[in-house]
Amino acid sequence: MNALVTGGAGFIGSHLVRALLDRGDAVRVLDNMSTGHAANVAGLDVDFVEGDLRSYERVSTAVRGTDAIFHLGALPSVPRSIQDPLTSNAVNVEGTLNVLLAARDAGVRRIVFASSSSIYGQSPDMPRTETQRLAPLSPYAVSKMAAEQYVIALGPVYGVETTALRYFNVFGERQDALSGYAAVIPRFIRTMLAGERPTVFGDGSASRDFTHVANVVDATIAAAAAPGAPGLAINVAMGQQRTVNELVDALGEVTGASQAPVYAEPRLGDVKDSVADISRAREVLGYEPKVDFVSGLRRTFDWLAARAAD
Repeated sequence: MNALVTGGAGFIGSHLVRALLDRGDAVRVLDNMSTGHAANVAGLDVDFVEGDLRSYERVSTAVRGTDAIFHLGALPSVPRSIQDPLTSNAVNVEGTLNVLLAARDAGVRRIVFASSSSIYGQSPDMPRTETQRLAPLSPYAVSKMAAEQYVIALGPVYGVETTALRYFNVFGERQDALSGYAAVIPRFIRTMLAGERPTVFGDGSASRDFTHVANVVDATIAAAAAPGAPGLAINVAMGQQRTVNELVDALGEVTGASQAPVYAEPRLGDVKDSVADISRAREVLGYEPKVDFVSGLRRTFDWLAARAAD
């Protein structure tokens, strides 16, 4: 397979790039390095195109000669999108349109799009199923929902097979712990390694379906070949619900830290509860999570601890 990974220098993208190379696929990466890191792809045998999703010219250059696109490039973070919704929309929605148009023009076979569980919003229906009503709460979530709708709707129009994977709270090695928009698990680990108390927004009863990146990569690669995937949105998760307080306790056991959290006001745009029904992923992709929650936490902690010691 000749594959393009947009956002390939990012957290999830760099894991996907490595897995594709291990399979023997030819891989090209498109990244503007706004949230990606050169170290994530250093030494890898990839064709690297530096460029922005908002430029059709750069996207078209990256797409040329590929038969599958893994569109992971995006501007993440709910808080960031609340501060600057215009840029989130431009990158996530207009950038996705550029990928679709370039794929049409280059005769690409399939696009696998990285959507987000945030598009479900605060629906009381649990677990989240792909057929339930979407109710996003933030500009980021709206942008991912709009991009997903474009991907699913325009695939048949442009003659490209398209699939949207709704990732749930992905964590793991190479996730940025230093950004002001860092995700909760690397942020908590970094805080605990420093001997400080982690800050929990809300009372800690909010729940998530924390999913190690290795599981997400397995599902993403499967989606590029699964005959039943085109035209579908598919949840990718563990199918297990854990509160933030439970996460703190689990990290305490993994890290050996005993700092009690500091509780702060809930953040605007954050979903209270989330857990996925992964029946469709199992049926269509043959997906089964291989890395359990605690093993994933240990891998992530070991990776961050090794870098903190450098």
